[in-house]
Amino acid sequence: MPVEELREAARQLAAKLERKHGVRSSWQGDNLRIRGSGVDGELSFGDGVVDISVQLGLLASAFRKPLQAEVQRYLDEMVS
Repeated sequence: MPVEELREAARQLAAKLERKHGVRSSWQGDNLRIRGSGVDGELSFGDGVVDISVQLGLLASAFRKPLQAEVQRYLDEMVS
Protein backbone atom coordinates (compact mmCIF):
# COMPACT_ATOMS: atom_id res chain seq x y z
CA MET A 1 0.00 0.00 0.00
CA PRO A 2 1.45 3.42 -0.91
CA VAL A 3 2.53 5.65 1.99
CA GLU A 4 -0.11 8.25 1.10
CA GLU A 5 -2.86 5.64 1.47
CA LEU A 6 -1.40 4.40 4.76
CA ARG A 7 -1.32 7.97 6.05
CA GLU A 8 -4.96 8.49 5.06
CA ALA A 9 -6.00 5.20 6.70
CA ALA A 10 -4.18 6.24 9.88
CA ARG A 11 -5.84 9.67 9.79
CA GLN A 12 -9.26 8.05 9.46
CA LEU A 13 -8.51 5.64 12.31
CA ALA A 14 -7.43 8.53 14.55
CA ALA A 15 -10.63 10.44 13.71
CA LYS A 16 -12.72 7.36 14.52
CA LEU A 17 -10.94 6.83 17.84
CA GLU A 18 -11.42 10.51 18.66
CA ARG A 19 -15.17 10.33 17.99
CA LYS A 20 -15.72 7.07 19.85
CA HIS A 21 -13.19 7.34 22.69
CA GLY A 22 -12.18 11.00 22.97
CA VAL A 23 -8.48 10.47 22.20
CA ARG A 24 -6.44 13.25 20.58
CA SER A 25 -3.91 12.70 17.84
CA SER A 26 -0.98 14.55 16.31
CA TRP A 27 1.53 13.77 13.58
CA GLN A 28 5.30 13.68 14.07
CA GLY A 29 6.63 12.88 10.59
CA ASP A 30 5.08 9.55 9.62
CA ASN A 31 4.27 8.72 13.25
CA LEU A 32 0.79 9.32 14.59
CA ARG A 33 0.71 10.01 18.33
CA ILE A 34 -2.53 9.15 20.12
CA ARG A 35 -3.28 10.44 23.61
CA GLY A 36 -6.30 10.44 25.82
CA SER A 37 -7.42 9.77 29.32
CA GLY A 38 -5.41 6.69 30.27
CA VAL A 39 -4.21 6.09 26.69
CA ASP A 40 -0.84 6.91 25.15
CA GLY A 41 0.21 5.39 21.87
CA GLU A 42 1.90 5.68 18.54
CA LEU A 43 1.21 4.35 15.07
CA SER A 44 4.08 4.30 12.60
CA PHE A 45 4.55 2.84 9.16
CA GLY A 46 7.39 2.30 6.79
CA ASP A 47 8.87 -0.40 4.56
CA GLY A 48 5.46 -2.09 4.31
CA VAL A 49 5.10 -2.50 8.09
CA VAL A 50 2.46 -0.88 10.30
CA ASP A 51 3.47 -0.75 13.96
CA ILE A 52 1.09 0.21 16.75
CA SER A 53 2.19 0.64 20.34
CA VAL A 54 -0.32 1.64 23.02
CA GLN A 55 0.02 1.94 26.76
CA LEU A 56 -3.19 1.94 28.76
CA GLY A 57 -3.67 3.28 32.25
CA LEU A 58 -5.29 1.20 34.95
CA LEU A 59 -8.89 2.18 34.17
CA ALA A 60 -8.43 2.12 30.39
CA SER A 61 -6.85 -1.33 30.55
CA ALA A 62 -10.34 -2.72 31.19
CA PHE A 63 -11.12 -1.78 27.56
CA ARG A 64 -7.96 -3.31 26.08
CA LYS A 65 -9.65 -6.14 24.21
CA PRO A 66 -12.42 -4.03 22.60
CA LEU A 67 -9.91 -1.33 21.59
CA GLN A 68 -7.50 -3.91 20.21
CA ALA A 69 -10.28 -5.62 18.27
CA GLU A 70 -11.52 -2.32 16.84
CA VAL A 71 -8.05 -1.26 15.68
CA GLN A 72 -7.32 -4.71 14.23
CA ARG A 73 -10.66 -4.83 12.38
CA TYR A 74 -10.06 -1.37 10.95
CA LEU A 75 -6.55 -2.21 9.78
CA ASP A 76 -7.76 -5.47 8.23
CA GLU A 77 -10.33 -3.49 6.23
CA MET A 78 -8.14 -0.54 5.26
CA VAL A 79 -4.64 -2.01 4.92
CA SER A 80 -4.90 -5.12 2.84
